[in-house]
Amino acid sequence: MSRTWIKAICAALCVMTLGGCSGTGTSSSAAAEPTPEPTPEPPVVYEASLFLTGDALLHGTVWKDLDANGNYRFADQMSYIGALASSYDLRYYNQETILAGEEFGYSGYPMFNSPQAFGDVMADTYGFNLVSTANNHSFDRFAAGIHGSNAFWHSKPNVHMAGTYDSWEEQREIPVYEVNGITYTFLSWTFSLNGMDLPEGEEYLVNHYEGRIDEMLDQIRQADAKSDVVIMAIHWGVEYSMEASDEQRELAQQMVDAGADIIIGNHPHVIQPIEHIGNAICFYAMGNVISAQLNLENLIGMIGALKITKTVQGEATDIRISDVKADLIYTYYDGNFKNFQVIPLALIDDSQLSNHQEIYERFAGKITEYDPTIQFGGF
Repeated sequence: MSRTWIKAICAALCVMTLGGCSGTGTSSSAAAEPTPEPTPEPPVVYEASLFLTGDALLHGTVWKDLDANGNYRFADQMSYIGALASSYDLRYYNQETILAGEEFGYSGYPMFNSPQAFGDVMADTYGFNLVSTANNHSFDRFAAGIHGSNAFWHSKPNVHMAGTYDSWEEQREIPVYEVNGITYTFLSWTFSLNGMDLPEGEEYLVNHYEGRIDEMLDQIRQADAKSDVVIMAIHWGVEYSMEASDEQRELAQQMVDAGADIIIGNHPHVIQPIEHIGNAICFYAMGNVISAQLNLENLIGMIGALKITKTVQGEATDIRISDVKADLIYTYYDGNFKNFQVIPLALIDDSQLSNHQEIYERFAGKITEYDPTIQFGGF
């Protein structure tokens, strides 16, 4: 066989082999085409808003400020606050003075008992639905006063009260509430009872965290395991100090580590700064929402607000606290301790407070002192 024939046969074999391989490759490629992945479900987003303010410190002159018909002026006194809070899903304040009932006799400083009509206005007229009752005046009317106050708040089904209890069973319960598809637990504890001791075996009466910090933190952990959001009201700090103490900041971190998302602090009767701690937010002190105290610092309080967002996609849930903002309020009364009115400081004029603009700017700087990302104003 000639070399020419050999080359021709080899060329033919190559063509046949390549053609066969090419045909086989095309067929395999078509068979192995990937299956399209399913389109992921869109996330489901839930949102709720929270309004918060400080201590209702009802000195005698506040509830003796009557109208021409001899009625309490509580609705007028709190009308600005009620209007500002009206668009929020959750509305918080601290009832600093106990509302034990008329049978205990009304009194002011230092052992308070205030008219329950104030609670009626805050809850029924202005829709405040988160009320903390654990503070240094919780035991001013002893165990019977706490039971009277609890009965009053329990008569209001739309109010979630925390901080004082009628039994160990009630105190140890970790309630879970829901707003707009978001679950939350609301807790309240205090550092002090003004030197008074709870009866032995009845420590359930007030969430007093002296010697019980581990119990307090464990409640936060339980709440975190059951709820999307843990709201923690706490009475702490140094009276009349506008700076958070080392103890406050250390305890705030412990609470965040345990699972607290929103910390609402009070007791100093003045405002203190706000700051983010990781993904949580801490209002160290809101100041007074109303009082008859004498010093400027005590008459300027804080209002705050934020948005809670829950995003669910598949098995994953994400919780975000955002749009944190605050502003200042001022408790006005005349020279006769009459005509009390809680007014946004931005709306005050010099007839009500001299140098109001300079005061407004000075106190505004305190709110953002620790965290410049906090929004000032916007209500």
